[in-house]
Amino acid sequence: MTDSFADPGITGRLVSGEAVELDVRVARLGSRVLAFVIDFLLMILFGGFFYWFVMMLALALIPPAALDGALTSALTTFVIVMTVVGFPATLETLTRGRSVGKAAVGLRVVRDDGGPIRFRHALVRAVTAAAIEFPGLLMPGISWLAVMGVMLVHPSGKRFGDLAAGTIVIHERTAENRMWAAVMPVGLDRWAEVADMTRLDDRLALSIRHFLARNHDIAEPARTRLGLALAGEAAKVVTPPPPPGTPGWAYLAALLAERHRRSADRLAANRAITAQVWDTLYEAGKGGSGPARVSQGWVRPGA
Repeated sequence: MTDSFADPGITGRLVSGEAVELDVRVARLGSRVLAFVIDFLLMILFGGFFYWFVMMLALALIPPAALDGALTSALTTFVIVMTVVGFPATLETLTRGRSVGKAAVGLRVVRDDGGPIRFRHALVRAVTAAAIEFPGLLMPGISWLAVMGVMLVHPSGKRFGDLAAGTIVIHERTAENRMWAAVMPVGLDRWAEVADMTRLDDRLALSIRHFLARNHDIAEPARTRLGLALAGEAAKVVTPPPPPGTPGWAYLAALLAERHRRSADRLAANRAITAQVWDTLYEAGKGGSGPARVSQGWVRPGA
């Protein structure tokens, strides 16, 4: 067993303004493209409706003789700017980083320190998207490939708008928000099946569970020190030892996963016995004979 107690399952970190590390799941290209498609379709609907509204308002307020081609072009440009810049910037500001597409996919835009974005962040993202990314008024096509390349290679999956605004897109349903459960590490299942864990009591198992669930909230060297202490306690009551080279976190996780599996097997066996007893009482009660009469009024589970 090695002195490695950092579970490698976390995909990203943010450092808040209070210098607190936050574990997050960074949104990658696939989820962001799906959110963009939804937002783009919504943008087309908004743009069409807004263009119709502006033109109807112009016809009602401006004499037909004054509504020439130059004014129509100016109104069209105004609608385009409001559609590709004003609409997404306002929406992300009001929803604190969640457009309709991002809300559907479970994403949110936050600042690099994990705080909510403001209008200036949303505006910079929208202007950068319109000028470089999509529709990309500067070098369209080439800029699209550049954006995807940057998102693929950047460790946080950022696009140009994120780099300019100092923002990051994350999954709201992070690993920290989900209930933690021990999973058997690869290659340790056979060892765990034959390990003697009869002396691994509930107190130690609960301590190991708490340690693994909050593993990444504990800074070094305290994490390794606590992990070694728990692994040492477990090694005194669990035999045989794990295979050589097993990381410390994997050893502890295997203990919990196997303990849970054995408990689930015992519970299933007890339920099967209980079901047989209830079936026997139920069948005897229908016949109305002997001791079964004493159990009249019992309700068979599920009946």
